[in-house]
Amino acid sequence: MQHDFYLAWRYLRHHRTRTFILIACLSLLATLPLALHEMLDEGETQMTARAESTPLLLGSKGSALDLTLNALYFNPTIQTRITMAEVDRIAETGWADPLPVYVRFRVQNHPLVGVTLDYFDFRRLSIAHGSMMAMLGECVLGSDAAEALGIKPGNSLLTTPENLFDLSGAYPLKLHVAGVLAKSHTPDDQAVLIDLQTAWVIEGLGHGHSEGKKPEQISGLPFGQADANLVHDAKLVTYSEITPENLESFHFHGNPSTYPISAVIVLPHDRKSSTLLKGRYLDNEEKVQLVQPLESIQGLMKNIFRVGVLFDAVLVLVGSAMLLALGLVFALSLRLRQRELQTIFLLGCSKTKVLRLVAAEILLLGLASSAVCLALVELIHFYVGGLVRQFIMP
Repeated sequence: MQHDFYLAWRYLRHHRTRTFILIACLSLLATLPLALHEMLDEGETQMTARAESTPLLLGSKGSALDLTLNALYFNPTIQTRITMAEVDRIAETGWADPLPVYVRFRVQNHPLVGVTLDYFDFRRLSIAHGSMMAMLGECVLGSDAAEALGIKPGNSLLTTPENLFDLSGAYPLKLHVAGVLAKSHTPDDQAVLIDLQTAWVIEGLGHGHSEGKKPEQISGLPFGQADANLVHDAKLVTYSEITPENLESFHFHGNPSTYPISAVIVLPHDRKSSTLLKGRYLDNEEKVQLVQPLESIQGLMKNIFRVGVLFDAVLVLVGSAMLLALGLVFALSLRLRQRELQTIFLLGCSKTKVLRLVAAEILLLGLASSAVCLALVELIHFYVGGLVRQFIMP
């Protein structure tokens, strides 16, 4: 038997190109389903863990899944907003602690998330570099966002306007980076986090006043243009940057309870409080809904696993076709090796010997493919967290 493996090894080594192609085909055939299930399992773990840590969500009535994806994974799918009055309404019950979240704007494809400081304690987020935001117009970056943008504490970045041609709506604001968060392996790593008041300034609900100068008094600027940091409209000046010098001039108009937010993370004090809150929002006339994120994510994962089953079926068909093709390759190879096999017969070997040589070749190919497959699976297992956040997480 030892000689069979030696002859098979020498033959495979002589036909290197053919051997490498066969090993690659067999390795990929075995790796694809394993990698798919590895990613699905990791995706379920990550998404379920974040949903489990969030007891209840309050948002506008509609799709519970859209609300969950918006508040937990910062997917800007919600068009209808709720107001801060809902936060006060929950706080007044004494049954839960409300954490408002506002997800609407973006910074270079990264979600710009308005939160309160309690959100950082709830998500157990800590500062790795710099400091926590302490002033209007400051922000902290998730670790992945900071790396992608190439920004560190002390730098600044501009928000991305929703519509470059809309002069009356939200306008770009120059944010000052106070710090960078430690890596948490959650969607917070991709986010740019700001205070709710800063989000409302971007919304256009807050502004500053200044005496300003008339456009013709500003030297060095073309006719009809104002300072790059000012937009003159009578005595009202809208700033694109908030500095310690102009901070005191910023204020908000209107009732704060009418200011918009996307959702409220509701943290009940106990099971009884949770039940009472759920009963309060069962009225069909309510314009808001109270949902359990875990139920929404579990429904989403069921759909994802249905797609996974479909992929498995496709892989079975593709794998069967590939195995038939490999069988054809071996059959044609035996036809091309007729003179070699005839020589083996003339040396006194039986047909059983030929079958043993072919079986040894197949076994060696299988062992080599298994080794490559294990290496690929280990590599995928090492990077599966990042792959899931890149391709599966919302």
